[in-house]
Amino acid sequence: MGTGALFIAVFLACVVEAVEATTIVLAAGTARDWKSATSGMACALAVIAIVVAALGPAVCDVPLRGLRVAVGALLLVFGLQWLRKAILRASGHKARHDEEKIFADQLAAAGARPRGQAGAMDWYGFTLSFKGVLLEGLEVAFIVLTFGSNQHDIGLAAVAAACGVAVVATAGLAIRSPLRRVPENTMKFVVGIMLTAFGTFWGAEGAGAHWPGGDASLLALVPGIGAFALLLVALMHASADGPGGQAPVTAAATADRR
Repeated sequence: MGTGALFIAVFLACVVEAVEATTIVLAAGTARDWKSATSGMACALAVIAIVVAALGPAVCDVPLRGLRVAVGALLLVFGLQWLRKAILRASGHKARHDEEKIFADQLAAAGARPRGQAGAMDWYGFTLSFKGVLLEGLEVAFIVLTFGSNQHDIGLAAVAAACGVAVVATAGLAIRSPLRRVPENTMKFVVGIMLTAFGTFWGAEGAGAHWPGGDASLLALVPGIGAFALLLVALMHASADGPGGQAPVTAAATADRR
């Protein structure tokens, strides 16, 4: 493998890992809290830097399988929770969020909140971001050390990885603002699908399963889960509208704002 081939191979492999990590951070930041999501990302990057600096090539011996199972289980739990609520809202079995009313309530609550509680960390979003970035960041480190060691050019592999991560991070920053304008109900539906897909993928991989095509199988897993969720919405909506069905829930019928 020449230097050009080494650069391209590491670049593309790291782009895939960075896309997965960025997706988790964007999901946590958009659906929960940006400060907490970025703090989780920063802490994960710091941990990765310390691990790589302390262990060097030995980082390849870190057991990724157990980490994949743990992270996959966490994402699956959070993703299914969000997806369940999104399906119930979309099918009329749970009140949709009234974004304008929630904004007014949060504005009033923020004004009345003691200053000591302002900007409190959302550990839910922090944990999602931290574990997702930690897992993908370690995999980037493995790619750099493995490819670089084999070709005796870790420096070039590191540059290729940095370029790949930078490209994806720039794209993530570019779409952050448009994501803010997506309605919360729609966003949580999409986030639930994405987290469920990633949780299923990583959890099964950590348990020893081999996905056809590797990471490319996510291109089938994500739309598959989305299609199934939409089918459930249609079936539940039809049951609510049918004879003896339950009338759609109004926004005032529930105090659940999550």
